[in-house]
Amino acid sequence: MTQMHTHPDTSPFDSRYSWTRLGITLLIAVMGNVGMWAIILIMPEVGAEFGAGRAEASMPYTTTMIGFALGNLVIGRAVDRWGMTTALSGSAVLIALSYGVAALSPNIVVLSLVQVFIGFGTASCFGPLIADISQWFETRRGIAVAIAASGNYLSGAIWPVLLGWIAADAGWRWIYALLAVLTVLLVLPLAQLLRRRLPVEATAQAEAKSSARAVATGFSPRQLQWMLGLAGIGCCVAMAMPQVHIVALCVDMGFGAAVGAEMLSLMLLGGVVSRLLSGVLADRLGGVRTLLIGSTLQCLALFLYLPAGGMVSLYLVSLVFGLSQGGIVPSYALIVREYLPAREAGARVGFVLMMTILGMALGGWMSGWIYDVTGSYQWAFLNGIAWNGLNIAVMVVILLRGQRGQRMRAVSV
Repeated sequence: MTQMHTHPDTSPFDSRYSWTRLGITLLIAVMGNVGMWAIILIMPEVGAEFGAGRAEASMPYTTTMIGFALGNLVIGRAVDRWGMTTALSGSAVLIALSYGVAALSPNIVVLSLVQVFIGFGTASCFGPLIADISQWFETRRGIAVAIAASGNYLSGAIWPVLLGWIAADAGWRWIYALLAVLTVLLVLPLAQLLRRRLPVEATAQAEAKSSARAVATGFSPRQLQWMLGLAGIGCCVAMAMPQVHIVALCVDMGFGAAVGAEMLSLMLLGGVVSRLLSGVLADRLGGVRTLLIGSTLQCLALFLYLPAGGMVSLYLVSLVFGLSQGGIVPSYALIVREYLPAREAGARVGFVLMMTILGMALGGWMSGWIYDVTGSYQWAFLNGIAWNGLNIAVMVVILLRGQRGQRMRAVSV
């Protein structure tokens, strides 16, 4: 693969091209991530059509997230090797074909299996895109990653409302047929605009800085990666409860699926605001502190769901939840870029985001199972709060070890 060569005095970081690439990335993310959210919208209809219980009806979402998790890892490695355009183009074809097959599903088992491939392809528009754009920024990396990651939430805020109007007349199978066509028409052409690669010397420069930060913590890159993965599972089991089950919760309370879709959109719009603010904050405080702040606020927001029983209160709490947790997942990508080798950004970011998504999958299924056992979502919220504590504990350890290592290095110098 040919490399881009720049004048010695010209940095590829935070350049005009970097911002142009970020705009293209955001457009791809808004369209490409719809596969993650469409299944949440159609979950009540699918459950009713196939006569499934709440836990069984959650399985297509769970398998989607399993595919999404694996895709972040595998496609992230593919981007490191072959570039963003090749990985995105192949994924777009896979997504479109999978939508078409899913629309013909005769039962929930077949739909759940096909959703694995939808999730796998959709992953190309999340972790790999975030890892790619993080390579093109240095001073403003926090806000750049936040904008790229916001494409996922913007997709969740926009598409459920649009598709909800279609579903009222056409049903979920027609929604999937439409998404197959739109993926080919929008994602494939945009993917061709991301062919440029970062210069090798720029990658080496970024890697030297990340290595110094990692040494300060006293953890090896592998240890840090697994610690971040464990933290990701904890925060996203908690995050999944409102995001995955808010529509079903509203149906149970007699408000209807349309109100639930609006709450989900409000939650995700709040998440977009949270991601942007967290990006600005991360450029000042770093990824670890930003993630710790977001995780603590998410835990407090989950507590607010426990007494909420009316439509207005649920709208308000959903907005608060979105404003609290939106910056958490992008912060993992920032931490990886701050502490782990730059040349392996796709694979490293992909692994950590894979673990966060597995946490979402586990949390989505676990909340449905708790509901089936207890008959309410109260214990599911408490379960999420407990898992959130695990995330906070890991972040505190990394923060304190890093601070101690920096002090020891300062004294030795």
